[in-house]
Amino acid sequence: MSGHLEVLDMQHNNLSGTLPTTFRAGTLRSFNLHGNKLKGKIPQSLVNCKEMQVFDLGDNHLNDTFPTWLGTLPKLRVLSLRSNKLHGPIRTLGSENMFLELRMLDISSNAFTENLPMSLFQHLKVMRTIDQAMNAPSDEGDGYYYQDTVAVVSKGYEHEIVRILFLYTTIDLSNNKFEGYIPSFMGDLIALCVLNLSHNGLQGHIPPSLGRLSSVESLDLSGNHFAGEIPAQFASLTSLEVLNLSYNHLEGCIPQGNQFQTFENNSYVGNDGLRGFPLSKGCGSDDNDSETNDTTSGLDDEESDSEFLNDFWKAALMGYGSGLCIGLSIIYFMFSTGNPIWLARIIVELEHKIMMGRRKKRSKGKGVTEEANNRM
Repeated sequence: MSGHLEVLDMQHNNLSGTLPTTFRAGTLRSFNLHGNKLKGKIPQSLVNCKEMQVFDLGDNHLNDTFPTWLGTLPKLRVLSLRSNKLHGPIRTLGSENMFLELRMLDISSNAFTENLPMSLFQHLKVMRTIDQAMNAPSDEGDGYYYQDTVAVVSKGYEHEIVRILFLYTTIDLSNNKFEGYIPSFMGDLIALCVLNLSHNGLQGHIPPSLGRLSSVESLDLSGNHFAGEIPAQFASLTSLEVLNLSYNHLEGCIPQGNQFQTFENNSYVGNDGLRGFPLSKGCGSDDNDSETNDTTSGLDDEESDSEFLNDFWKAALMGYGSGLCIGLSIIYFMFSTGNPIWLARIIVELEHKIMMGRRKKRSKGKGVTEEANNRM
């Protein structure tokens, strides 16, 4: 198959069976069989189609590993293998000339495993540069331009992108079984408009380097095991329209300013440790000040009580030595100046002890007098 065929677009039909095993060198630029019922493996002979720019076999029943060899196609810009039965780790060849022109990578909803394909990300040269010329596609050049349409999930909705070669830069690895950490050099892919790593088994901290993705409009890291704080650098993502960090283990204060004023609670649900707008848990100096004030107040109360007790016992001794009324008058004066009410109980007990002490003293004195009289 191939020859002079440039566009093969048979998406959303009812095709079944397996793909042809033999593809010869030719002029095939777009290969789109999205949304059929194809099974089996991806034929490696497609590597002969050196003019290939769009390769879309999404939403089929293909059962294979990641076709690393597609990276050798020098003009490949769109690779969509989403919603198949692809599995295993993603390995890339040692050559640096891999996926150099790739602008859209969608391998979501498969069963890929192990760490994120770091070596693959390092090859994505075109995603490291924002090419302003790509924003104004032209039909001029070779005299022929095919308006490719590719289905993508962006900002929570699935829709078709027209002229995908020029308008979108996307990485969607969601709904797989990836583990490990996000490599920090993903922040170098500054041309990305959509980054979706949701619903995997990723862990660790979210790298602050993602704050360099100045063109990103949709960032979805939900349904993983990320911990720590949301990087403060995210506040600089002024193009960000959709943010989903839900169902992780994030904590601390949500960055404020710019786009973060537009995100709602559902961007953060499932992270019990997060605080700040728009969540009900406050974040800022108020909480800390309140806690500090409570502690300080407690210390002040303790010091005040300690000082009062010292004064109290002095007053009690004065009451015992100079007369009950004078001592109680001094204690009453201390109460009138705002000292603790609970000491009223101690006063009652003190008064009782003083009275009992005096009775014993009088009783003892009376006994001595009677004994002296008897002797006489």
